[in-house]
Formats: sequence, C-alpha cells, structure tokens
Amino acid sequence: MTSRTERILIIDPDESSRADLDRHLEGKGFYVSGYSELRDARSLFDENPPDLIFVDMTPGAIAEFKERLENHDSWIPLVAYAHASEATEVVAALRAGAADFVLKPCSDKVALDNVITKLFDRVRVSRLNQLYRQELEEANRDLRAGIAELRADQRAGRKVQLRMLPEREQKLGVYQVDHLIKPSLYLSGDFLDYFRINEDKTLVYIADVSGHGASSAFVTVLLKNLTNRLQRNLRRGSSDDILFPDRFLERINSELLDTGLGKHVTVFVGVLSERERTLRYAVGAHFPMPILSFENGETAFLEGNGLPVGLFEAPQWEVYEKPLSGPFRLILFSDGILEVIQAQSLDEKEARLLELVSGGRHTIAALNDALDLEEIMELPDDIAIVSVTDVVAT
Repeated sequence: MTSRTERILIIDPDESSRADLDRHLEGKGFYVSGYSELRDARSLFDENPPDLIFVDMTPGAIAEFKERLENHDSWIPLVAYAHASEATEVVAALRAGAADFVLKPCSDKVALDNVITKLFDRVRVSRLNQLYRQELEEANRDLRAGIAELRADQRAGRKVQLRMLPEREQKLGVYQVDHLIKPSLYLSGDFLDYFRINEDKTLVYIADVSGHGASSAFVTVLLKNLTNRLQRNLRRGSSDDILFPDRFLERINSELLDTGLGKHVTVFVGVLSERERTLRYAVGAHFPMPILSFENGETAFLEGNGLPVGLFEAPQWEVYEKPLSGPFRLILFSDGILEVIQAQSLDEKEARLLELVSGGRHTIAALNDALDLEEIMELPDDIAIVSVTDVVAT
C-alpha cells in the first residue's frame, strides 16, 4: 500500500456502507474520516478541510452543502454515494452540485477508483490554477506598486527638468528669447538653454539626446551641470571654453564618453555677439537646422554640419559665422517638430516649416497654434523650440 496525502470525508447515515467505503479507501492509502451526519463533521472544515467528500444526501441537502463549500479557498468535490433506482435520481444529484455519482452498494471498486482518480486530477488542476491566480495577483500588485513608484519618480524627474530650463520670455541684452518644450513621455530627451556669457555675448543651444526615458533625461542634467561649470570657469578665469562653440561641443563630448551611458547627443550651439552683430555656431549633427529670418524678408535654414556629440574620442567641429546685418529672428527646433508636420517627404516637411516662419509664424505662440501642438495628446517624439528675436525686429 502506498501512503497518500489526500483526505477523504464520508458522510453517510448507513454505518455498514460507510464502513465498507472507509476500508476500501484506507486500503488505498487515503486519510479517511467518517460521520453519520454533516453536523458532526463541521469542526473538520475549520481545522483541516478534506480534499474529497462522499455524501448520502438528498439533492436539496447536496445543493445547500455545495453552496457552503463555495466559501472555501479551493474546490472540494462532492460525490453522491447513494441508492438510486431511476436515472432521474442521479441527474437530480448532479444538478444539485455533485461532481459524480457512485451507486450503492459499490461492488465495482475499479470504477470507484477511476472516479476518485479523475476527481483528484481535477482538484490538482484547480489548486494549481488557484496558485497561479494568487501568484498573478501578487505579481499584478507588485507591478501596480512598481508602476506607481515609477510614475512618482518620473513626475519628480520632470519637475527637476523643468527647474533646469531657463525662464521663458527673457530679455538678454538686445535679444528677446523664449522657448517651448513638450515631452512625449514624462521625461524629455530634448534640452535647451540660453544665457548671457558677458556684456557682449549670449549663448543659445538646443540638444536632442538619443533615446527616451530616465537615461536620456540624466544626460540633460549633465548638460545643465556642464554649462553652469563653464560659466563659473569663465568668471574665475580658469577656462574660456564657453566662448567658443566648437570647444563647447568638445567638452560635452568628453563628459558623455566618461559617463559610459552609451548615449550621444545632437546639438546646435550658437554664440551671438552684439558688438560684432554676428552669430558664430557649431553643429553636432543637429537636424533640422535653425531658421534665420531677417526683417527684409530673407528667410532660410542656416547651413552647416558636424559629427554627433558623444560617439567619437577626438572629433573636431567647424565653426560657422553668419553676419547679422539687420534685425533678425532665429528659431531653433528639435527633430520632433518634423514628426507633427503633415507632409510626405522630409524635404516637404522642411519646406512647410520654412513657409510657416517666412509667413510670419516666428513666435513660440504662433508656431504652437499653427502646428496644433496643444491638441496632440500623444507626441511621437519630444519637441523643443527656441526663438531669439532681435529687439529691433519687434
């Protein structure tokens, strides 16, 4: 005889048939308990519920007992174990909730064993499903908690990013500068900044970090930290890198490589000189190029190219110079702006953008309205815009 762990309960007022079934089940190695009435077995359900129950009850009593068993965590099958002279009696017991029916007297013990085997297979499947459900519910709770924590972290990160951005609608010397940044997620991989370097020069740049999410947002913190340090270095006289667009990109490149994040950045950086009336700039693979619009109607994309920042050990960037002979407006974009322009080809998107600016849409508010940015609920990519307006041009 092989010992079993399953527990079987018999509720049968007929002591002889109960004892016969008890002997057979114990002979199979099951733990068996037998009672003449259900009330005598009530304490058993609180201490150690059985895995299978044989009952000799009326259909009504079976239905009532079945309803009570529904309160248990796991499925406990009921087997009707009774005399029956007509098929309707068997059907009534099954409809009341019995999982199977065994006729008394049980002379076919093989059939009885088959019933038990089949039901215990179902019990095992039911309990496995219950275990899987519990594990899934626990995993879902952990997942919901994790998502809630992640969202809280992202909201906090977003606040940090917003605090790093310069104030909107600033007057820097003779320039009026404004910006707009719209992330596709909580955290943005786009970044921008502008500030007075000294009494003559103003620096403006826009950057687009590869990828999205926290790691890309971390790079924006690095950019802000770097620009702050370079400004301090200039005031202390220890370094004048911030005055030169190419050296500014070299510093970003070096620090990105040191992080080991595997991130690169596309950057446009420009230094505006009020005395010389020039824009000196360098391009770190940034696209689209900024648009420069003069009051006389001349409007065009700036020219220039260069390697992305953060990929190569010792890259070099060319410095371009553009004379600002008359009142002007300079508008910088991240490439997310092209994603929201309804056109087939990239050339058509650029042409549309140029058309908007040349047609008078050269302020942040005007571009926002023209492109319906407020109406787009899910942006395909981060969008950043910076506008620099010569005060004379207003």
